[in-house]
Amino acid sequence: MAVDQKYYFPTGGLPGQKDMMTQRAVFTQAYAVIPKGTMRDIVTSFLPHWHKTRAWVLARPLSGFAETFSQYIMEVSPGGGSSKPDSETGAQSVLFVIGGQALLQLNGQEYALSAGSYAYIPSGAEWALHSSGEDCLRFHWIRKLYVEVEGIDAPDAFVTHEDNHAINSMPDTNGAWATTRFVEPDDLRHDMHVNIVTFQPGGVIPFEETHVMEHGLYVLEGKAVYKLNQDWVEVEAGDFMWLRAFCPQACYAGGPGPFRYLLYKDVNRHMPLSL
Repeated sequence: MAVDQKYYFPTGGLPGQKDMMTQRAVFTQAYAVIPKGTMRDIVTSFLPHWHKTRAWVLARPLSGFAETFSQYIMEVSPGGGSSKPDSETGAQSVLFVIGGQALLQLNGQEYALSAGSYAYIPSGAEWALHSSGEDCLRFHWIRKLYVEVEGIDAPDAFVTHEDNHAINSMPDTNGAWATTRFVEPDDLRHDMHVNIVTFQPGGVIPFEETHVMEHGLYVLEGKAVYKLNQDWVEVEAGDFMWLRAFCPQACYAGGPGPFRYLLYKDVNRHMPLSL
């Protein structure tokens, strides 16, 4: 059954000259918080072979910090898009639409995308994407170099929608903490997961997670207080949290409605012992 989900996206623009410049942005050795108020027109980028398109770059591989992935918020004006979206050999992608409509051409097939649509694009796939509606198309684009393993097949491309996937409650939480998974955790073909995590008001991560997986967390809806390393940080819809490996993390959802975020993590591979 379809659910009335909310997906926050940046609106750009610039604050007035009388506004206070101090906000909540922070970059530390363990984590970064990029609040929604920093996603203004002057920090967008234009990408090769993308037309009528701009991007907010939220994360990129950074030596000594988080090194496995990049994450963009893409804004494509009506009629814009790309027939040559990514020239990086070996890059796989996840697209998650947060507003507007798109036509995705993927390995010879066409898919109509709307808010809540999710596409996995394996490395080597042929694809193109164009805005197909009267409003701007906005989507998250998460990219990672695929790590091949001898004897394990590469994953197939697929397109789906959040509404087509169950919300799986974490054990003993009575639904207060749940995850929408687009790939099964034990599918070793995949070396990254991009899921949606949902907390009901009052829901918590009841311990400080400390693990090797890097994270990108974009808040789609609601607000919460997040424990990042030694700091408690208040976050809300439109904020992005970028966590390096082993950054302690916990959460308390304190808003009046659900707290939901898009979560990236790297999984299912040995730790490389040589460069």
